[in-house]
Amino acid sequence: MEIISCHAARCCYALDLRGVNHLNKERSKLPILRGERFFCFFFEPGSASSRYSRVDSLRLKRLHQHRRSGRVCSRDKYEHVGSSFVTETSNSYILDGEEGGSSVSDAVQPIPKVSIPSLPDGGNDDGVDFISSRFWEWKPKLVVHYDTSGSENTDSPPVLFLPGFGVGSFHYEKQLKDLGRDYKVWALDFLGQGMSLPVEDPTLQSQDRDKGSLDRETSVWGFGDESKTWAEELVFSVDLWRDQVRCFIEEVIKEPVYLVGNSLGGFVALYFAACHPELVKGVTLLNATPFWGFLPNRERSPRLSRLFPWAGTFPFPSSLRKFIEILWQKISDPRSVTEILKQVYSDHTTDVDEVYSRIIETTRHPAAAASFASIIFAPQGRLTFKENLDRCRINHTPICLMYGKEDPWVRPVWGLQVKRRVPDAPYYEISPAGHCPHDEVPEVVNFLLRGWIRNLESDGSAMLPLLDGESSEHGVCKDLEFTREGSRRSVRVQFYGSKLSVWNWLNYQLKALFI
Repeated sequence: MEIISCHAARCCYALDLRGVNHLNKERSKLPILRGERFFCFFFEPGSASSRYSRVDSLRLKRLHQHRRSGRVCSRDKYEHVGSSFVTETSNSYILDGEEGGSSVSDAVQPIPKVSIPSLPDGGNDDGVDFISSRFWEWKPKLVVHYDTSGSENTDSPPVLFLPGFGVGSFHYEKQLKDLGRDYKVWALDFLGQGMSLPVEDPTLQSQDRDKGSLDRETSVWGFGDESKTWAEELVFSVDLWRDQVRCFIEEVIKEPVYLVGNSLGGFVALYFAACHPELVKGVTLLNATPFWGFLPNRERSPRLSRLFPWAGTFPFPSSLRKFIEILWQKISDPRSVTEILKQVYSDHTTDVDEVYSRIIETTRHPAAAASFASIIFAPQGRLTFKENLDRCRINHTPICLMYGKEDPWVRPVWGLQVKRRVPDAPYYEISPAGHCPHDEVPEVVNFLLRGWIRNLESDGSAMLPLLDGESSEHGVCKDLEFTREGSRRSVRVQFYGSKLSVWNWLNYQLKALFI
């Protein structure tokens, strides 16, 4: 028996068994790779096709005999076997624990491929819609920034995008340029984030006060002795953002909308939909965070909230100012921003230069540090994430779930919990994609979002994306292909429709470990 390894598939080994009568006698010659699993391909004499089976590496021995090579060869003739052979077989799934396998040609079940539109290249000839940057004064001294496109699509449904923590409307530029060709689209900056920071210092400072190090280095707002009249009850919380979204829809958009929220934006979108279902046509959650806020809500937990007399209002307690300064300097450090972007984006070839620049630009605003502190110490919302889901289900608010599988923060298991609580919600698991799938794989998110809105607007006559008439009980897995910057790319999407059992989802996750 000869062990011949190949780099084309993860932990994949070809075994030449010609001249071997009993495989069990030869198991000790196989390598052990703790914590990994791999395929074994058996080349036998007199067989037109190879056989293979799944081997658990934890049961194998003698690691020192293992050495990888760059190709698969026959021991006798050393004929090169193309990498496509290994690639195709690596998509198979056999888990029987026996030496015997099944024919490669019989076991391979290739994933269906679907070609989807690419993003517009930016030229007017490609139908890219112009993005307009605007400001809306909600209350005195509280000016909200937003971007909009597709204003000429008067007969199309409106779509409102809500950003995650630390970013703003700029994070949805790829949606506004593309979806603005078909819909009326808005992207909002939450108060205290992006370009919706206070227009002046919310506090008054005494001339003789000993300023902290942060104040001495630059002009920093929010660290005064007392709050100004307009900022006496100001705190950048989910309750404030929920009210901000309500007024924006009522005064600017002026009709019910489809809400799309990523991370924190997903939490606010669901919270708003639970409280104001009459203003929502549907909610799409993009890796929505399932909780927000550390301090108790005063209305929900009045006794517990008394233990925390300060909850993100201005001015800050003197005892916390030094801590806030240190924390802010760490968070706003360009190296920290770079590291965070590396974590949340699964594909490190994604261009995040613009996102990075906009985040750094925001951190240099004189109100940035105080706004950050207010957000961090703001109380929780009046409703929990689960209560919001229950209200949306009772109100029959349509929900769509799109989750990047490689998200290190909001893992797909959170999307599964949402799916279990709202069984009718379509669930799309995208891979490779991290915490911000709308920016990492906008082609996929835009395609799915278009299809979901079309399904709702047609009262179900238009089929959900990727369903294609198949039963969705056990899920549908497809590769979505598109062109970006002249090269062809592929992203795998696992779709579950109206039914999803825990066992089916876990079964899919286990399969993914072996593919």
